[in-house]
Amino acid sequence: MNIISIRENPEYKDVAIKYFQQSWPSVLPKIYEDCITHSIEARNFLPQWYLLEKRDKIIGCAGLITNDFISRGDLYPWICAIFIDEKHRGNAYGSLLIEKARTDTKKAGFGHLYLCTSHIGFYEKYNFEYIGQGYHPWGEESRIYELEIK
Repeated sequence: MNIISIRENPEYKDVAIKYFQQSWPSVLPKIYEDCITHSIEARNFLPQWYLLEKRDKIIGCAGLITNDFISRGDLYPWICAIFIDEKHRGNAYGSLLIEKARTDTKKAGFGHLYLCTSHIGFYEKYNFEYIGQGYHPWGEESRIYELEIK
């Protein structure tokens, strides 16, 4: 298993854009293209985008960003767009992306990592704690989870 940082490996930019776009078809394609393209030479540590590779095949992705389109702008960074191809689920591969985001969050000097989701019971396995609801610009709400970085 290999986690590829797009910032550290910009030659993966187009592969990453395509993978994120097909993994999250409800998000306008231009969003990932713009976010990933501009992350490569960003002034600050964030954002970061990752691909998970198994035997030379991309099987997952995630991002580490300042806000996941949620009302809680006081909280950051956020792990977002965590995705594992369906045929590879059930092997805890998502935990590898979470750990990479946790490590980079710590490296950047942050004490907490956040995520928003509708899932209940999954992220708790990785020590995330539910801290409340947040609201999206399109009118939906999500559960907000926090992971203390130690």
